[in-house]
Amino acid sequence: MASRDLLAPLAARPDRTALVFDVDGTLAPIVPTPEQAAVPEETKAELARLAARYLLVACLSGRPGTEAARLVGVAAVTYVGNHGLELDPRRGELAAAIARFRSQVDGVWPVEDKGLSLSFHYRNADDERVAVAILQGIAERALAAGLEPRWGRKVLEVRPPGAADKGVAIERLISSCKATLGLYAGDDATDVDAFRGLAEAGLEHAVRIAVASPEAPPTLLAAADLVVDGPQELLPLLRLL
Repeated sequence: MASRDLLAPLAARPDRTALVFDVDGTLAPIVPTPEQAAVPEETKAELARLAARYLLVACLSGRPGTEAARLVGVAAVTYVGNHGLELDPRRGELAAAIARFRSQVDGVWPVEDKGLSLSFHYRNADDERVAVAILQGIAERALAAGLEPRWGRKVLEVRPPGAADKGVAIERLISSCKATLGLYAGDDATDVDAFRGLAEAGLEHAVRIAVASPEAPPTLLAAADLVVDGPQELLPLLRLL
């Protein structure tokens, strides 16, 4: 089905529709370090337009929600960080478990501490094979500590076990606003969880958009209703909404 036809039911009922987006790799192009990321101004303008028109426009990011809000910079958008962990009612307990593990691996590899999860990036490693071997050791220690290691786009993430993922977060967001139609766009392995949550939310119509790259997991592309080649190709779809 053509993209215009898939999106038309959403555009016809903005008062009943939730639009949810990943940030890095979806709205913002992937860059060497997280600090360098930027959402293009024309994408911000479209998000502001959509937020004024739709029941819900949200960003569901791997970053902390406050960082996602700073990066996207559209006040009317709802921000949920840590892949949805910020909606977990056990946030304090989960953060304590992550802090204990970080104290055990400090100095092994540079870490991005998100409070509810840890990210070990290796995009800029001099030798990727060495980096992956070191991070595999961290992943094994995380498993031994009862935590959940997950590999993404040039990153190892360590999360609490059995905690909320993007799929659970999507269902909570949709339930809270009582949407009956929805869209999710993402680019990485955790976005497969979001696709699942969208499919299981009992919506009348749902659209799953994969933002492709050489690093995109095949499972993401296979589960998508639409595939676009990078954040620059997502923008024309936003303009159809």
